[in-house]
Amino acid sequence: MTVRRTRLLDLLSRIPTKRFLVVGDLYLDRYVFGEPARISREAPVLVLEERRIEHRPGGGAAPGLALAALGASVEQLGVIGDDTEGTLLRQLLGERGVDVSGIVVDVTRPTTVKTRVVAVGPYNVLPQQIVRVDRQVRDALAPELEGALAREVTSRAGRVDALLLSDYQSGVLTPRLVSTALASGRLTVVDSQGRLDAFRSATVIKCNRAEAERFLGSSLATPDERATMLAHLYRALDCALLVVTLGGEGAALVSAEGYREFPPPAVRNVFDVTGAGDTVLALLAAALAGGATPDEALTLAQLAAGIVIGKFGNAQATREELLAAIEEHLSGVS
Repeated sequence: MTVRRTRLLDLLSRIPTKRFLVVGDLYLDRYVFGEPARISREAPVLVLEERRIEHRPGGGAAPGLALAALGASVEQLGVIGDDTEGTLLRQLLGERGVDVSGIVVDVTRPTTVKTRVVAVGPYNVLPQQIVRVDRQVRDALAPELEGALAREVTSRAGRVDALLLSDYQSGVLTPRLVSTALASGRLTVVDSQGRLDAFRSATVIKCNRAEAERFLGSSLATPDERATMLAHLYRALDCALLVVTLGGEGAALVSAEGYREFPPPAVRNVFDVTGAGDTVLALLAAALAGGATPDEALTLAQLAAGIVIGKFGNAQATREELLAAIEEHLSGVS
């Protein structure tokens, strides 16, 4: 199927008219930027002189940010700790136009924080991540918190066009939360980091090649292997669409129409893949909520992901950047 430029432009224009509910594991990404100074005398490690610290919402907050950056209305559900990091995370999301009234506080665990130490300066053409330190508790949610989130899903689902479930395996997407979301009857788009069978019967299930291979216990190195094994996975998951991202080889799509692969829309320098999967999840939901075909939705999602991998950290594609990418990729297909 040929995807037309005018269709993608129309779908992009519809995103600001749509409402989305995002449920997932919330993280605060902390970036400590420093300029390389010397090798430490205490150990064979680089000493950085701190220049600045930045904070960005991450994890299950990323799909909502991708949608909000394109003008959509977004409501975020998740759990934070009773700490300064949780307060900051909620503030940063609110500043970007995300409704945070459904985020609940768990006084028994800290807000998940992923701290990245990044080298910058005259000897680094691009920022270079040196190490990452995670503060994370993966304990199961207390029943009262799980119940509160389930009630939020039920009360909010009726006023949105689609639900997005972003699973980073930190305990928020419990079986009860997943079943509540699926029972809403809304378009439900899932990004699961390996727990694919936990989301059986969702509208769209998305994962990457490594996650699919681990789940299947089988290689997906060749197109023939992918066509056979992903068709089997599609049937087992009982979803309407299965999307598997393939890195530099593009993405695979399985639907009732069969199996097909989509090469990357453009050759780009890959700077940082952080947030690419979240962007694909967000654009799949946005396009399908606007009436896109599966091919159109995946094409738009790939274009957006191609933009964010050229940026540093957990970044988003803007409407202007997507317009330019559509024109570049489909200039001869009206």
